[in-house]
Amino acid sequence: MMIYGLNTCAVCQKARKALEAKGKDVSFRDVRAEPLTEVELAELIAEFGDRLVDRKSNDYRGLNNWLKNSEAEAQIFAQPKVMARPVIRDQDILYLGWDETVQRDLL
Repeated sequence: MMIYGLNTCAVCQKARKALEAKGKDVSFRDVRAEPLTEVELAELIAEFGDRLVDRKSNDYRGLNNWLKNSEAEAQIFAQPKVMARPVIRDQDILYLGWDETVQRDLL
């Protein structure tokens, strides 16, 4: 299982701890330190579309108008912190966020 997020993200840390506590083998990838490749990002965009960008974040609000009006790929490549997180890959299934539905499916 792979979690894509930020080391400093409290929700990512909470998801990781909960999954590990249930005995899941979890790898973590900080998308700032190790950005997503074009192929990886294209797969996530295909799965989640514009939901992959957290438009409520301060980082998104800090983007210039050109980027705000660009595609999600451009926004995430320019500022990885605008990616909604965590993104969790469990084999071939992708999950976005750490809400009750995701927790029920993974725990």
